[in-house]
Amino acid sequence: MSRIDESKEFIPVRIAVLTVSDTRQLAEDRSGDTLVARLEKAGHVLADRKIVQDERDMISAQLRDWIADKDIDVIISTGGTGLTGRDVTVEAHRDVYEKEIEAFGTVFTMVSMQKIGTSAVQSRATGGVAGGTYLFALPGSPGACKDAWDEILVPQLDYRHRPCNFVEIFPRLDEHQRRK
Repeated sequence: MSRIDESKEFIPVRIAVLTVSDTRQLAEDRSGDTLVARLEKAGHVLADRKIVQDERDMISAQLRDWIADKDIDVIISTGGTGLTGRDVTVEAHRDVYEKEIEAFGTVFTMVSMQKIGTSAVQSRATGGVAGGTYLFALPGSPGACKDAWDEILVPQLDYRHRPCNFVEIFPRLDEHQRRK
């Protein structure tokens, strides 16, 4: 079973938060606020925060900018993961992934089923890796952000979490780019 190894030191992770919305401004971005409050409470660092419109090229451009920034370890986006025509965040994420973390969406669905039942099938949460950076796309509701953070990301972004976590393999995420 998972646990925290208290003999290890906590390592703060630098996280950028991206809200995808045609209508929200920072002042009414409750989902972004939820993520920022939780990541800071967990001891991580907010590296950057932005809002972009539901435009695939705009989303992927912002993701690429942050992936290129060595001061950002993790990108979490919120919004645009649904089924409507304007929901293109998942496609934008997949445009930049080198590897998809398929189990992230599966585990998110399992967590969501506990909270909202079969309505969980309407979410397309996803995770992946690019340029040594983790990327996660979450639904645009504060509840979904809370569930993803509390149930999946907070333990996986804690270096002390056992039996394994995302942080301990940071140095190996881009090892293929260092090979000669």
